[in-house]
Amino acid sequence: MSADARASDRSTEPGTGSLAPAFRAEYRQFLAIPTRWMDNDAYGHVNNVTYYSYFDTVVNEHLIRAGGLDILEGPSIGIVVETACRFHQALTFPEIVDAGLRVARVGRSSVTYEIALFRHGHDEAAATGRFVHVWVDRVDRRPVPVPDAIRAALEPLRAARSGT
Repeated sequence: MSADARASDRSTEPGTGSLAPAFRAEYRQFLAIPTRWMDNDAYGHVNNVTYYSYFDTVVNEHLIRAGGLDILEGPSIGIVVETACRFHQALTFPEIVDAGLRVARVGRSSVTYEIALFRHGHDEAAATGRFVHVWVDRVDRRPVPVPDAIRAALEPLRAARSGT
């Protein structure tokens, strides 16, 4: 199968069953995450639950570093309301995972991220997924607008959409 055929097979259009683009060139931000011995399961590959941990890591690292998110005392926090992952190939210990991050949508109080996990140096994703935050008041857990500093940190990661 050609790369173009694989790309169209793994598009982000509704109804295709895919969650995020599966090619490195589609992402603007990466975080290198080393796998750990404990990430492997009895079958000799990184356990599926750990992929979600990598998603959480790449999103929150960016929000803390680029957006100034104060996870301990900030007035608002992002609550994960949805995650999904499609597995394309197994990851294992020991290796480095390059977690690609982009932003599909920023709404009034929510953000939809698209994430892909790549073996270090490879262009095709081992996994692709979606991660959705809703921003809420830390105390009463009611939705609030995405904080301005977070919104500004996400803007450079916005995915280009054809026709927009």
